[in-house]
Parts: sequence; structure tokens; C-alpha cells
Amino acid sequence: MSLVHEIDYGTPRSKSEKLVSLVIDGMKVEVPEGTSIMRAAMEIGNQIPKLCATDMLDAFGSCRLCLVEIEGRNGTPASCTTPVAEGIVVKTQTERLKQIRKGVMELYISDHPLDCLTCSANGDCELQDMAGVVGLRDVRYGYEGENHTKLGKDESNPYFTYEQSKCIVCNRCVRACEEVQGTFALTISGRGFGSRVSPGMNESFLSSECVSCGACVQACPTATLNEKAMYDIGTPEHSLVTTCAYCGVGCTFKAEMRGDELVRMVPYKDGKANRGHSCVKGRFAYGYATHKERILKPMIRSSIHEPWKEVSYEEAIAYAASEFKRIQEKYGRRSVGGITSSRCTNEETYLVQKLIRGAFGNNNVDTCARVCHSPTGYGLSQTYGTSAGTQDFDSIEETDVILVIGANPTDGHPVFGSRMKKRLREGAKLIIADPRKIDLVRTPHVQADFHLPLRPGTNVALVTALAHVVVTEGLMDEKFIRERCDWDEFQEWAAFVADERHSPEAVAKYTGVDPQDVRKAARLYATGGNAAIYYGLGVTEHSQGSTTGRHPRAVRKPVGREAGCRARPAHPQHVRRRRRWHLQGHVCAGRGHSSVRPRHPPRLGRPRRAGMPRGAGSVPERDGELRPRVPARLLVPGEGRHLHQCRASHPAHPQGDGPQERLCRLGSHRHAL
Repeated sequence: MSLVHEIDYGTPRSKSEKLVSLVIDGMKVEVPEGTSIMRAAMEIGNQIPKLCATDMLDAFGSCRLCLVEIEGRNGTPASCTTPVAEGIVVKTQTERLKQIRKGVMELYISDHPLDCLTCSANGDCELQDMAGVVGLRDVRYGYEGENHTKLGKDESNPYFTYEQSKCIVCNRCVRACEEVQGTFALTISGRGFGSRVSPGMNESFLSSECVSCGACVQACPTATLNEKAMYDIGTPEHSLVTTCAYCGVGCTFKAEMRGDELVRMVPYKDGKANRGHSCVKGRFAYGYATHKERILKPMIRSSIHEPWKEVSYEEAIAYAASEFKRIQEKYGRRSVGGITSSRCTNEETYLVQKLIRGAFGNNNVDTCARVCHSPTGYGLSQTYGTSAGTQDFDSIEETDVILVIGANPTDGHPVFGSRMKKRLREGAKLIIADPRKIDLVRTPHVQADFHLPLRPGTNVALVTALAHVVVTEGLMDEKFIRERCDWDEFQEWAAFVADERHSPEAVAKYTGVDPQDVRKAARLYATGGNAAIYYGLGVTEHSQGSTTGRHPRAVRKPVGREAGCRARPAHPQHVRRRRRWHLQGHVCAGRGHSSVRPRHPPRLGRPRRAGMPRGAGSVPERDGELRPRVPARLLVPGEGRHLHQCRASHPAHPQGDGPQERLCRLGSHRHAL
């Protein structure tokens, strides 16, 4: 095995659909308008030397190694900051350019420690690589005189070191902290020869605002910022692409190893969720993989009073199977069940439910999807016919107005939170509906346009009030709605939300939110461009979870505009639930409640086991499992709550909804909700 190498194109990809043709070193290339000459050259395999440029960051043009010549133009512009133009002829390898690049590299090396053989980045250093590319073999200026080779080392951060003497002031770490992470913990202090990278106001990394996301470490082209494991273990020799084992954002990493020892986790640029970024846990908190207390061998015991005994896998499996059989023989078939976590893979979850249903013969299977995903699954499936989120991570880059309700992205899902903050710094508007004053309400370089501090339990009332403003003020596109919705049903719904009892003024006594702020927020959402709704556990793990999950349509449907992401133009806006995405896979794999589990037809030509029903592989008997039915419910959003019709002889009463059976609060019977 070898290291997984990723191509660095030098500058980000252009999103323009217009193509431009040019000639680079005699080869014709066609790239999107706005592409840099550096990236265009890399598209045809022509790598222009660089130090300050990387495709994770915007072009900067400070290292002066990437100079090129353009026929008909004076000078030698930097290829990273010079966009392509129709018909231009570019030369990247001329004698003049070679001399300039070699001279620039001499200046870098004359002020750099010459300890390459003992350096922690030996073999993984871009400065070292570029010195070879430009053909540098000697430094005319010598190594005497004033320099920075004796500066100290900051080892305060537990995960990486900052060795100032090796810094070439390329600004990549500073720009990564700003553009990728959005923390702004690093800056360049001093001027001219005294310029240095500084955490905060000349603080140590540990005492600064650094959150140890590792973006600066990944961006650094030298050993200035380097993982401490690189000092202790050495340069990795092979790597595997894997998924982070922490929260369910699903960040992709390269696990780089030396032998069977994990050296570091490097964010994978092609990861659909993280796009080369990470948080502190995914990047540095991988010690559990080799922790001394990690259990690596199966153990059994017959009583809690006995110590654990290490055994072989064969013995452990045989013992577990015999105990399952013993328990079922003694207590009945329903006495055994299975529960999986969203940290399990979809394949593991599928096999567990298959084991319970096929081998144990009952339906006692569950997962945490019951608590935090079934409300979303039920609500969205009732609205859109699918229980999954309607857009992908990249759609945030095309969003103009963001509504966050019941979620705290910067704390709960910091990688996506960083992408959201980046879009906000680019000009997107932000509406926060949350009882808490989360970081996004006001944080450096980001401030919410509206914070709606609703009282807990009034999610539905607030969203209905937002819809009231959109409908009553005519902020919708009738043509769009007629093409995608049932018009008669829409008119019925519009008449319902337009009722005065759902106005911001009427529901203010329940939500506690200023009616004028609600009206302004609704107008911004409806008229601000491509809008997106992001909601989390503050919505789903609530008695109103399913209803609120359905009610984003209360704001979305009447607006009638395509989303920024062209993948799903039928949806006016995005709804994205930032939570453990494995939950959706677990539901589809046959776990969780039957009301959110899809009914898959049996595979043709495959024999069915005797006694097993047709359909999704469930057994005929109930076995005590609650099997909810899709309810006939009465929605009465008056007074900011939903009331469910009780089939008993007492009045309707407040009741949280969701795909679950619940005991009636006014009686001992069950409601099928």
C-alpha cells in the first residue's frame, strides 16, 4: 500500500458555465471562465511551482514562484491570481522564469534552517519539493547575517507544534483559519523582515482563540505547524480513506499510518461532507484507536460477580448463541431483542435487524432513530414523500437566506458550522429561531439579522406565524406553486394560516417573540433569494417534532422559488436536518418504527422462508412491539399547539404528535398517533 495522494490545483474551481479556450506551453486547454492560469495548467498536468497557493484557499499571490509569461503582455504575472482569457498564449517554462524562480527560492532558503534530514516534515515538505523543482543547488547569499533560524518553538497545543524558525510567512495558515474555519485566531504581526505568524495578540496557541481544528496544520507547506505524532512516529508510509467515527456529519479522512501505527488523520478534499476540513475531534482525537484500555479480544462471563475472561471469537459466538437460545426457551420468543446506535454502519444495522427477525423470530428491534429521526422521517415523508433531507452539504454555498431553528451548528456539527459561517461572511442573511443565544447570533464576523427567542414548545406556532406573513402579504410565486402543488389543497392551507389567530401579534403571547421581528424575518426569508431551513434536535426531540418537521412547508411552499442547488428544483427551498445521517440509513435498513420504515417489495425469484410474511421481512406476530398506524388527526394550531382527536368519549386534549402510540393523558387507553 502507498499514500493516497490528492491533486492540488492551486486555486479553487470556478463555478462559471461559460468556457474559455487558451494555449499553455503549446497545448490547448478549455476551462470555465474565472479559472486561474495555475489551475488551467494543472488541468493538463502542467504543475507550476507554488508555495502560497492551494485549492483549499482563495488565491493570494505572495510567494512569487508561480510567475508565467503571457504573449502580448508585459511582466511576469502570478499564475494563481491571473484568470484565463480567451485566446491567450501562456508560457510556464522559459529561461527567464527559471532564473526568477531560482532567485526567489534562494531567498527563502537563506532564511530557513538547514535541518532537512532531522526535520519532522522530511519527505512531506513543499518547500523541499519546490527547491528541487526549480533546480536550486546552492545559495549565493550565504547563511550568515540576520535571520530567523533561532526563533523558539510553541508546544502549548496538545496536538501540534509551532516552530517559528521554519515559517516562510506564506499566510496559508492565517487564510485557512479565516476562510475555512472562520475563527480568525491567527494573524501576521510585525512588518517587513519582522513579520511573523502570531496566534491572537502574541499569545500561545493554547491561550489564543484557536479551536485546534487543524486547518492551519493542513495548510502549512513546511514543518512550521506539524502534528506531534510526526516527531514521535515518523512520516507515514501508507494511508486509507475512511469516515470519522464521531458525529454523523460523515467527514471523510485519510488515515495515514506507518506499519499498523496510526500517525495522523488528514481531512480528505473529496469528502462530500467536509471538503477537506475537520474539527478537533476528527483531526486529532483518534487516540482511542490505540488506547491501552481498548478491548481487542472477546470476553465472556456467566455472572456479574465473576471477572471477565478472554476467549476466542468462536467460543464467544457460541456462548452468546447458547445464552440467547436458553433465554428464549425459558422466557419466550419475545424475551430477546436488539438495539443499535447511529454510530454503527448501515450494514451492521441491517444485519442486526435481520438476526432479530430471521433468527430470533420477533420484531424487538430498535435504534436511536426512534427518538431523533422518526419525527423527521414521518414529517418529511408526509410532506415530500421521502424522509431524507432534500439537499446536500454543498447547497449551503448557493443559499442567500438561512433559517436555523432548534439547532446549534457551530457546537453540534462544527465542520458544517464553518461552511455556514463562510457563506454568511460572503453576504448570506441569517435568521435564528432558538430560545438560546447561540454563537451564530453574534460571533466575530458573523451576526444574525434576526434572533427570534421563542419559548420552548412554541415551534409550530412561530413557523405558522411566519407562514401567515408570507401568505397575507402575497410573498409567493403562484405560477411556481401551481406547477408543483395541488392548487386546491394549497388554497385550503393558505386560508388556514391566513386566519388572524395565526398572526404574529396573536401568537406573541405564546411564543414571546416580538411580532415586528417575526414579520421582518418572514419578509427577509420570502424575498431574500435562495433560502434554506436547517433544524436539529430542538425540533425533532420534542413533543411537536413531527408537526414541526412537516411545517417547514408552511414557510417554504408559498414562497415559490427554486433552491440554489439545481439538483432538486422541485423544492422551493432546502430543508436540511443536521443530525446523525446514519439514522436515515438505519430506517431504510429496517430499523426503527414501521411508520417511517419503507415497505420494500420482496425480491422476485427469491424463495420465502416458511412462516415469514411477504414485504419488508417483519414477522406476522406483534410480539409486544408498538406498531403505530398512520393517524387520522385533527390539527388545531389554535393557541400555538396541535390537538389530536381522541377516539374516546372525552374532549380533545393537547398531545405531542409523532409516529408512536401514546397513553392518553386523560385516560388509560392508547391513541394511534
